[in-house]
Amino acid sequence: MTVLRYSVPTLPLKKLIIPSNSTFTNSTLFHFHFHTMNSIAKPSASSSSSSSSSTTSIHQVPELDSDETHRIADQTFRRYSSSSSSASRTGRGTAILWFRNDLRILDNEALYKAWLSSDSVLPVYCVDPRLFSTTYHFGFPKTGALRAQFLIECLADLKKNLIKYGLNLLIRHGKPEEILPSLAKAFGAHTVYAQKETCSEELNVERLVSKGLQQVALQSSSESRSNTNNPKLQLIWGTTMYHIDDLPFDTGSLPDSVEAKCNIRSCIRTPTCLGPPPSIDDWGCVPSMDQLGAYSQSQNVSKGMKFVGGESAALGRNLLRIYKETRNGMLGPDYSTKFSPWLASGSLSPRFIHEEVKRYEKEREANNSTYWVLFELIWRDYFRFLSVKYGNSLFHLGGPRKVEHRWSQDKNMFEYWRDGRTGYPLIDANMKELSTTGFMSNRGRQIVCSFLVRDMGIDWRLGAEWFETCLLDYDPCSNYGNWTYGAGVGNDPREDRYFSIPKQAQTYDPEGEYVAYWLPQLRALPKDERNFPGKSYIEQVVPLKFRTVSKHSSQDMALAARRTNFRGRK
Repeated sequence: MTVLRYSVPTLPLKKLIIPSNSTFTNSTLFHFHFHTMNSIAKPSASSSSSSSSSTTSIHQVPELDSDETHRIADQTFRRYSSSSSSASRTGRGTAILWFRNDLRILDNEALYKAWLSSDSVLPVYCVDPRLFSTTYHFGFPKTGALRAQFLIECLADLKKNLIKYGLNLLIRHGKPEEILPSLAKAFGAHTVYAQKETCSEELNVERLVSKGLQQVALQSSSESRSNTNNPKLQLIWGTTMYHIDDLPFDTGSLPDSVEAKCNIRSCIRTPTCLGPPPSIDDWGCVPSMDQLGAYSQSQNVSKGMKFVGGESAALGRNLLRIYKETRNGMLGPDYSTKFSPWLASGSLSPRFIHEEVKRYEKEREANNSTYWVLFELIWRDYFRFLSVKYGNSLFHLGGPRKVEHRWSQDKNMFEYWRDGRTGYPLIDANMKELSTTGFMSNRGRQIVCSFLVRDMGIDWRLGAEWFETCLLDYDPCSNYGNWTYGAGVGNDPREDRYFSIPKQAQTYDPEGEYVAYWLPQLRALPKDERNFPGKSYIEQVVPLKFRTVSKHSSQDMALAARRTNFRGRK
């Protein structure tokens, strides 16, 4: 068995059996006010948090007001900054920093290397129209309104924070392979630094950018004016807690079971001053919803959770303010950390989370909750490395195992599921929450996936692409990796995973508080009838495959203690 060297004080990590127990999760991580993930104890489905949630229309995440959020963020920036590192800057010329899914300053190695290798850094974000087109198979919007708004907030916060550090953010609309070579030529940039991605669409853009830079001839600094060179694309790994170069195996031979004990690199300390930037008259404005295209028309969150984008908001959901043990719940702001949207946009570094957890353990204690926080990050990493191993097969109908199955693509049936009109309150409530807030609990994601593919027999890619549209925490690796598992086409020998809706409702929403919150017509019913309303609710579109829990129920229940980041892709 391959061993990743990583240890948790007093809580040695269990062996990870990846294929047979992989679960849909939202990589929401912890609950100190990053609400710690899954405790070992059985979760309480009814709690004061849940009760208060049903009477409150909107929970803002983070829960602090803007001033308090920025105060905490500024404290964190100071703790992770270093004034002494400025003496080591020996580079010359201009380096371009191409922001992608790494919209942060703290622990951003691409930013640090761009600063180190130059005497002037040009940060750039390209509003790529392809991100706002349609999904590959079924033509859904690739970026829905809620995630578009979240992105706008991330960019506004990044621009503000860069200015604090002596830089700015150049925002240009267009394809990176056209914008970046043009900027490299105009500013004589010797290198374009960017975070490395792993999935086909992003890899294709990387190849096009590199090819475009090869066409740019820069004047050499040597005596001979005839000497020219080309700006280079330098890609930096920065999406995972474990660095890919530190793994004791090649990702092409990624094992199906690993023991997570691998060294984790420390966060990079950011220089207190990153300037000066090049002289630019027009840095561009953060895009509006209208500028992001017809598919991103304004959509306001009217109930549930409203997430605020940006690194400051992520840091404002402060790790050390309040400690609570999480519940495997479905309602309210406190059953998980809700950090997955910021991880997906790169507004937050997983290594930062690891370092803060270790600081908490040192100052207070290591416990089951801190254990599960780090365990979750391992699973999030695994799906990223899995995307390197399996490539495009994650997006194919038969998945990595090339399973042959006759799936339905019945449009009307899919729309019952998509719109929350299946006749099963637990399914409908989760789908209403997704379309309203861009978020869904770990448990909900597992349940609606099982219903779509097992009970309805619908092509799993329809579900995956719809999640790609809606989810704030969309990430191609985790979403498609999880959907292939849920559909039984992933690298998973257990093909008959099934979530019994009656069992799930009885266990996780016994008083019907969750379904009544999202389906107001059920509030008048007795609590024990809300999940089983009979003719008091709309007609069920399909019968359930099984009305009782499956033979794997005990395993599925155990998955409540483990969540991995569930987000979508092509």
